[in-house]
Amino acid sequence: MHTIITSRHFELTDSIKDYIYHLTESLGKYNLDILSVRVVISYQEKKGHKKGEKKKKCLFNIDLTLSLAHANTVVINQNDKDLYAAADLAISRMHKILRRYHDKIHHKQAIPSETIVANQILRDEASAHKGEDEIVPMDLDLHKPLDIEDALERLKSSSQQFFVFNDKDSKMRVIYKRTDGKYGLY
Repeated sequence: MHTIITSRHFELTDSIKDYIYHLTESLGKYNLDILSVRVVISYQEKKGHKKGEKKKKCLFNIDLTLSLAHANTVVINQNDKDLYAAADLAISRMHKILRRYHDKIHHKQAIPSETIVANQILRDEASAHKGEDEIVPMDLDLHKPLDIEDALERLKSSSQQFFVFNDKDSKMRVIYKRTDGKYGLY
């Protein structure tokens, strides 16, 4: 992970650089192939606009840009009166985003293995009860939308009595062989 820390309108000290660098290193714990982190710290002084108010308002702005391989760039902008508080808030927001992205990726990868295990359990139970009515579990490809014509061709080319599929409108449909030789559709 390549980290770039820059400042605008004030001088960046070594202690601030070390603090920000330490915070950005903690983003690597999600194993998301982070290409680069760019931190731009700017300082603004605003004069009060109310009548009789001469007090200056100091504000630190942190722009945190994180580039991930195979994903969109994440940008966070955080303002605060205290530089360290702004940095902590920006990094905690980035942790939240990366944690959600990490969970989303690993949850998608976990589903197929759980499905395989569940299907194997169903097959084992079905083979254990040979004397009774046998239930044979089927693997369904419900994640691919199909046209009705494509589903009909799949049913014709198989020895199954029915075929379950999602159509282009994301509705679950069933096409089946009727006893009169025609096909029905739910």
